[in-house]
Amino acid sequence: MNKFWGILNNIESYICRTLLAVFVCLLFLQVIVRTLFNFSFSWVEELSVYMFVWFVFFGASYAAKMNAHNRVTFQFKFLPPRVIRYIEAFADLFWIFFNVYFIYLAIDFIFNKMNRFQSSQTLGFHLSWVYIVLPIAFTLMTIRILQVNYRKIILNEDMRDPDAIDLDEVRAETGPVEIDMDTITQEQEKN
Repeated sequence: MNKFWGILNNIESYICRTLLAVFVCLLFLQVIVRTLFNFSFSWVEELSVYMFVWFVFFGASYAAKMNAHNRVTFQFKFLPPRVIRYIEAFADLFWIFFNVYFIYLAIDFIFNKMNRFQSSQTLGFHLSWVYIVLPIAFTLMTIRILQVNYRKIILNEDMRDPDAIDLDEVRAETGPVEIDMDTITQEQEKN
């Protein structure tokens, strides 16, 4: 049962990895076939575009899980971390409301307003199969936002952006950087 929950907890990561690997391989195949045989598969480009769109939306959900979406946080520099958590959670409420409304609009469009005969040009399947990513990804994103806020507020975890760089840590690891101006001047004179 733990393996099932582990897979479910990382579902966006697995989907993104699979989509990326498949559409890169498809595009590589298309380049090879065009270059060597002067021939192309018409369906490869269309399928790759659809897979890329799915990749982007599931990637956005994965970024929400990692708390890696872009935010303006300069105004929080002088506030205590506990206050920042609650302000960010309050801002995330607006994000959740947007997601829920968008999920409603996407479902309404796919099942009620979309042309019943609208299909992909080369693959021939109904485009609702492409658009279904919208309610799925935004639902996952909403769940991930709630999970991150639960971990930050209830469990008191430090959910830092994985791409954030702490300059003090970098300086501590590398030590002070010394610049020898004489060596730089000599190198410039040689060139």
